[in-house]
Amino acid sequence: MLSHERVWAAIDALAERYSLSASGLAKKAGLDSTAFNKSKRQSVDGRPRWPSTESLAKIIEATNSSLEEFLGFVEPARTVNRARARERAAGVPLLGFAQAGAGGFFDDAGFPAGQGWDLIELPARATESSYALEVQGDSMLPLYRNGDVLIVEPGAVVRKGDRVVVKTISGEVMAKVLERQTQGVIELVSLNPEHPIRRFQTHEVEWVARIVWASQ
Repeated sequence: MLSHERVWAAIDALAERYSLSASGLAKKAGLDSTAFNKSKRQSVDGRPRWPSTESLAKIIEATNSSLEEFLGFVEPARTVNRARARERAAGVPLLGFAQAGAGGFFDDAGFPAGQGWDLIELPARATESSYALEVQGDSMLPLYRNGDVLIVEPGAVVRKGDRVVVKTISGEVMAKVLERQTQGVIELVSLNPEHPIRRFQTHEVEWVARIVWASQ
C-alpha cells in the first residue's frame, strides 16, 4: 500500500543505495537540489506533499535502477517477506557479507528489503523471516570459512554467548559472539581469537540478529 511516508522513505533509500544524499539524487536527476528536502514534503498548511510521477521517473532513470527496485523500497519489509515466501516456497533470501554493508538491503530492524537478493534451498532451521548471508574472505576463520552460509533470524531474542551478525551504522557487517549487551553498550567477542573484543555504543549499531544455522 502506497503511503506518503513510505514513498518519501523509498526516495531516501534509493539515494542511500547509490551513495547519494536526497539533494544529490535530485541534482543527478536534473531536478532542483531542494526538491527532496524534508521541508518540501509538506505544504505550508501541513498537508502532505507527494513527489510527482515525473520526478520519480527521473530519479529511476538517473540511477539506472527500475520501478521494481523502487517499489521494493516502498513496500514494508514484512509484506515483502510474506510475498517472497509464497513465491519461493522452499528458499530463503541470500546475500554476500560484502553487499550486506551497503545501503538498501535491510530495513531498520534488520529484515530483508529492496532487490538484489538471491535464493537458496530452505534449511530446516529457517523460518519465513529468515535470510542467509554468505561469508566472504577469511576474517571469520577458524569458525566460518569463505563460502559458508549463515542463516540469520532477525527479531529473535539474543543472549550472552549467542552467535550473531551485527551491522553498524557505518556499514560494517560482522559475525561475532555476543559477550554483553546493556542499554548503552554492546560487547562482541571475535570468532577469530587473534582479534580483540569489539565494543560499540548502542547508537552505533543498526541491528543485531542471531545466527541459527551454518552450512559447515
